[in-house]
Amino acid sequence: MDLLSPLLEKLDGLDFQSIYETDFLLTWEKSMDELEAVFIVADALRLLRENNVSSRIFDSGLGISLFRDKSTRTRFSYASACNLLGLAVQDLEEGKSQITHGETVRETATMISFMADVIGIRDDMYIGKGNAYMREVAAAVQEGKESGVLQQRPVLVNLQCDIDHPTQVMADTLHLIHYFGGIEHLKGKKVAMSWAYSPSYGKPLSVPQGVVGLMTRLGMHVTLAHPEGYEIMSSVEELAKKNAAASGGAFRKTSRMAEAFKDADIVYPKSWAPFTAMEKRTALYGRGDFNGIECLEKELLTQNALHKDWECTEAMMARTCKGKALYLHCLPADISGVSCNRGEVAATVFDRYRTELYKEAGYKPYIIAAMILLSKVRDPRAQLAALASAAIPRSR
Repeated sequence: MDLLSPLLEKLDGLDFQSIYETDFLLTWEKSMDELEAVFIVADALRLLRENNVSSRIFDSGLGISLFRDKSTRTRFSYASACNLLGLAVQDLEEGKSQITHGETVRETATMISFMADVIGIRDDMYIGKGNAYMREVAAAVQEGKESGVLQQRPVLVNLQCDIDHPTQVMADTLHLIHYFGGIEHLKGKKVAMSWAYSPSYGKPLSVPQGVVGLMTRLGMHVTLAHPEGYEIMSSVEELAKKNAAASGGAFRKTSRMAEAFKDADIVYPKSWAPFTAMEKRTALYGRGDFNGIECLEKELLTQNALHKDWECTEAMMARTCKGKALYLHCLPADISGVSCNRGEVAATVFDRYRTELYKEAGYKPYIIAAMILLSKVRDPRAQLAALASAAIPRSR
């Protein structure tokens, strides 16, 4: 118990009970107390593991994973989170399921959920589709529970959609909390969320949207920078403005990377595709117009190439606060001279922040595990205290 006492005391001052038995689909659907509870529980689970104390709260059960896009960090973070809590992971591979034979979302969701406690979904490629699909799955399992078909309702965790990447931006933020010495020290920090050049196209908008959607709630001063034509969803921009007004933070836009980097405490240079282009791609895929998709790809690569100067270089970093802003990235980064000829970040910048970047990524398994625990356990404080008191060794 003593091991977790300071963290559990922090939970006492928060109102987060409504997170129980709910899905985690967008950060802005959760209250600030609920988000802070996720950060605290993530730290508690991390502390238990660091001290070789088991955090298994499940004796059995499944964590279903459905990845409709490629993934390394999030896939293994989700598997690690489920395992940390005692759940086995089962991948739903659509190509090996009856989905290819026309099985409905409602039927699939029910069939995979008989002994599932959580379903993690990544569906980030098509505007207007990913988050909507997650909500369709959520509605199906809710109906299954209410009708008595399912003994328990698995909760859904958004592992990245077309709108938000909550597990990533929550992990980013927990990294900032530790780096700056507490969530209270984030208020007033200047963040440059900037587009950066990539020799590929079609990167999702969910990371920049997730960053401006969350960090403006923390009283941070967020600048969104991108060349003209690389806009994100206007609804997320409006949300960021409202968040900043409510938190005492700020949200502004610029079409100059150098302006965003000036005096910034944190920089997040990351490529993404224009919102309008992603809308067009979604429509082309819906029609099965693969020639149109090929033409769109060539058009976007040509457009990207006009902005090769949007790179996080040493000169750009020198413009930041004391020349020492913290560099963030969700990884993998396009590293100039390493993974590509010219990309998002200079190799010397990336190498200097490599350890911090890996620490940033290392918070994600605990963030996901905290989301699961808070949504599945009625009294998280008592559960964590019991784990600490039992002190069952994780490895013997």
